[in-house]
Amino acid sequence: MRIIGRMGFMRAAMLAAVAMLGGAACAQETQYPKPTELPNPYRLVAGWPTLPKNMNGGHWGEVIRVHVDSKGNIWVFHRCFNVVPPGSATCINRGAANPPILEFDPSGKLLKSFGAGLFAYPHGFTVDRDGNLWASDVNDQPTILGMSVKNSAGVIMGQEVLKLSPGGKVLMTLGKEGVAGTGPDTFDRPTGVAIAPDGDIFVADGHYPNQHDTARVVKFSKDGKFIKSWGHKGSGPGEFDEPHDIFIGGSQDRVYVADRRNRRIEVFDQDGNFIAAWKQFGQPSSVFVGKDDTIYVGASFPDPNAKKGELRGIIIGNAKDGSLKAFIPDPADLDQVITGTSASGIAADDKGTIYAADVGTHNLRKYVR
Repeated sequence: MRIIGRMGFMRAAMLAAVAMLGGAACAQETQYPKPTELPNPYRLVAGWPTLPKNMNGGHWGEVIRVHVDSKGNIWVFHRCFNVVPPGSATCINRGAANPPILEFDPSGKLLKSFGAGLFAYPHGFTVDRDGNLWASDVNDQPTILGMSVKNSAGVIMGQEVLKLSPGGKVLMTLGKEGVAGTGPDTFDRPTGVAIAPDGDIFVADGHYPNQHDTARVVKFSKDGKFIKSWGHKGSGPGEFDEPHDIFIGGSQDRVYVADRRNRRIEVFDQDGNFIAAWKQFGQPSSVFVGKDDTIYVGASFPDPNAKKGELRGIIIGNAKDGSLKAFIPDPADLDQVITGTSASGIAADDKGTIYAADVGTHNLRKYVR
């Protein structure tokens, strides 16, 4: 009886210690400022870029992603100057006059465009250190608006990631076109792609909704061989609910995932080991990390004082510790947005110039300090 009593006492003491530690952790939990409490040191550049009038009259459709290459040129991945169906505009039957990939110089001059016929529903996009482009197609439907989604080879487009040369030549394909799956060689609506310094390929897989409740990151070698995958649908550490964008960057080359429906940024090492989950960046649609460890996130925040109860914008912070630096409010009137997010794509150059791709407001924005 004495032994049992002693064990019970020790167990109670341990529980009390754990409770005290937990209370201390809660008490020390970092309190982050609200977006509206942060400074905005950025200015929107009006009239940028210059779109040729022969491209949809010089007006954007749904712009999904933007990235800057090593030469400082800006690459745009968009839905072929289309706005239907809203939030999921298609490139089907848009033709050569509506290419999904465009390259601009910093002044906003169009340098080249290509990619017609390669994508049904453009989504993920990045540029690697060699200047090659990586783009994903999240289409999972055989028809859109009554139109067949089959390509010239009779295969349903979508469920794949393409590697393209800067001139538009297809260099590699990941996934099985038109096939949804969760194996090492299939995707279930791949949302984003990131390339590590050594060439390893990371794909965020699982746009909502999808056939298999997929929510994961898939890693491949630089030659496209499957290495591993991690994560599944859930809200715990290392789990996802619509990993909407992915980026590898900063001084530590960590993996940053915009875990959109869980309203957080998740941080990993390149082996998939969980490091952090940051909710202070709101509900993210896009994420980019600069060489100087600045993190840029296109996000929304619940705000009862804002239109539709939602505040949108670009939130900027430190990619090493998650601290917040600045907030750029979305200039769009939410009453004019039918569906889709703004800043669905985000990028910055080495000078800190920010580029935002807008799905909901059909726009491409440039900000300078």
